[in-house]
Amino acid sequence: MRKFTDPLLLVNFKTYLESTGKRAVELSKKLEKVGENEGVKVAVAPQFCDIRQVAASVEIPVYAQHIDTVEACTGYVLPESVKTAGADGTIINHSEKPLLLRDIGRAVERARSVELMSVVCAGTSKLAAAISLSEPDMVAIEPPELIGSGRAVSKENPEIVKDSVRRIRALNSKVRILCGAGISTGDDLYAALCLGTQGVIVSSGVVKAAKPEIVAADLCKAARRFG
Repeated sequence: MRKFTDPLLLVNFKTYLESTGKRAVELSKKLEKVGENEGVKVAVAPQFCDIRQVAASVEIPVYAQHIDTVEACTGYVLPESVKTAGADGTIINHSEKPLLLRDIGRAVERARSVELMSVVCAGTSKLAAAISLSEPDMVAIEPPELIGSGRAVSKENPEIVKDSVRRIRALNSKVRILCGAGISTGDDLYAALCLGTQGVIVSSGVVKAAKPEIVAADLCKAARRFG
């Protein structure tokens, strides 16, 4: 089995005003500095319109929040578009932008075709296992009922994380496993890593904090402590 290293802290900017436009760049720079100081891999997922300016301003990985696989349609976002803008990867199937299972597989394949890393979200352990068969780079367990709740999945529902890890590893030994939903402290992240994950997705806990860099530093210190 592949040995996983370097826990990942992926910060999803969503559509918060605190992470829009120039603020997206400023926040990304703060998070990059925290990651460098703490020796932890940090990545960001800004809004589509901010990808280019964020990617031009930082060296850390930049992820799109979604991609579509259709062509010649209005209102969709192609993987080629976000790649050209400077994205290194993409989130797929976030609970706020859900896809059918067959479309998840297509999105993973399209991401791979343009050399975008793929982070596919799953709200259940059964779906997480099914998604792992499409061989994304990462699967993220995120029960939708805990997203934005301030109640970390790693503490509120550790069983879903453990069951997801067990199911995924029975099918795929290479995919990196993340978890998210409610994670906002170093203790939350440390608990997630102890459950067998290799990182976390966070959002409001960092983005809407009065001092995002302090929250991010707490998360990174926990990741470093685990390593």
